[in-house]
Amino acid sequence: MEVSELNVHVRNQSGKGHSRRLRIKGFIPAVFYGPKSESIQLAVNTSELIKLLKSKEENVFIKLLIDDGKNMEKLSMIKEIQTDPLTKRLLHADFYEIRMDKMITFDIPIHFIGEPVGIDNGGELHHLKRDVKVSCLPGKLPAFIEVDVSSLDIGDAIRVQDVKIDEGITILDPEDAPIATVSTTRVTREGEEAEGAETAAAKVDEEAKEE
Repeated sequence: MEVSELNVHVRNQSGKGHSRRLRIKGFIPAVFYGPKSESIQLAVNTSELIKLLKSKEENVFIKLLIDDGKNMEKLSMIKEIQTDPLTKRLLHADFYEIRMDKMITFDIPIHFIGEPVGIDNGGELHHLKRDVKVSCLPGKLPAFIEVDVSSLDIGDAIRVQDVKIDEGITILDPEDAPIATVSTTRVTREGEEAEGAETAAAKVDEEAKEE
């Protein structure tokens, strides 16, 4: 698994006034916590955090290099980021401890590959899920799950139970939940209906001539 490093500082003060002064200096308040760790109040450089988040997909593993006089390191993931609803500026971050021997639940993005054969037959591909929820050890976490849709014809669907994943990873979504399907497009349906109407009209004309 890939781990990104982030330098952070321990902060000994709290409150709105302190948080406001931090943000003026280019930092945001943050907290590190976990099931077997005491919470640590932190100050994080805002631009460094934004740069890290922009360079990665979801589920970023972050090694916090904590400047507390002891060079402490903590493996974590971002649990929550608070932003200003108007300016979208970062306001606060929660870092949750990750233990390599403990199962954890993640949302993993789906990457679709291939072009369905049904498209050549007038169909249209629909992505019904963009990610799946999985449970695994942190070291097993994939960056994404690849789903090949090239075999789908009109009316076909790929479901959760059809997804191939590595051993040690469990998908928690219902097995029968559809992920992608190919259906007839509106244009194709209208064309078929028009063709059917023309055939019916021609048949009526033929019967009228015979009479």
